[in-house]
Amino acid sequence: MAAGSSNYWEDLRKQARQLENELDLKLVSFSKLCTSYSGSTTRDGRRDRYSSDTTPLLNGSSQDRMFETMAVEIEQLLAKLTGVNDKMAEYTSTPGVTSLNAALMHTLQRHRDILQDYTHEFNKTKANFIAIREREDLLGSVRKDIESYKSGSGVNNRRTELFLKEHEHLRNSDRLIEDTISIAMATKENVTSQRGMLKSLQSKVNSLANRFPAINNLVQRINLRKRRDTLILGGVIGICTILLLLYAFH
Repeated sequence: MAAGSSNYWEDLRKQARQLENELDLKLVSFSKLCTSYSGSTTRDGRRDRYSSDTTPLLNGSSQDRMFETMAVEIEQLLAKLTGVNDKMAEYTSTPGVTSLNAALMHTLQRHRDILQDYTHEFNKTKANFIAIREREDLLGSVRKDIESYKSGSGVNNRRTELFLKEHEHLRNSDRLIEDTISIAMATKENVTSQRGMLKSLQSKVNSLANRFPAINNLVQRINLRKRRDTLILGGVIGICTILLLLYAFH
């Protein structure tokens, strides 16, 4: 019975490790897909004339389908790993394994931590991808409206081009403002740090200044004691000399 239970536990651990390895590979590919997501193509797969000159490997709709497929696969793996962890938890609470309960609980907690990390990473990557896609959808709709307006109004082509240039200037201004704010925040942190250092230095100087009177008093006491010891020693030597002279001439 013990051997069978041990084999059951080892099987659960093997399943958990296998699922964790698969999840690790899937999450790496999923993260690469979300990172490489580009708005340089429109939602119908055509190239956007206002994007960069590089041609993406996948258009928007293909990336969306791949995203949905990989998200479903990862969710299924997470559900399976959760089920295996639940089975491992049930095993640790069964009678007959109390002597190994501490080691089993440690192993179970490690697998739970891994599952939690993978779940957090998946949710974070998924949320980032959705946010990027929504932003690209919004920008794509605006660009489509501009393109349709420009193609249907030949007389206003010049005005449309000026509008697009102004829009690009506004985007550049936003980036410059963000950079300026970042520099200002960094400068503020440096000034705050320097102010803390100056305060610390000032407190040390004040501490030394407060200690100087005590040091002077101590030096004066030492000098007085040395003078007193010198006088006592001189007196003793004088008395001894007089006694020796009296003894010699007696």
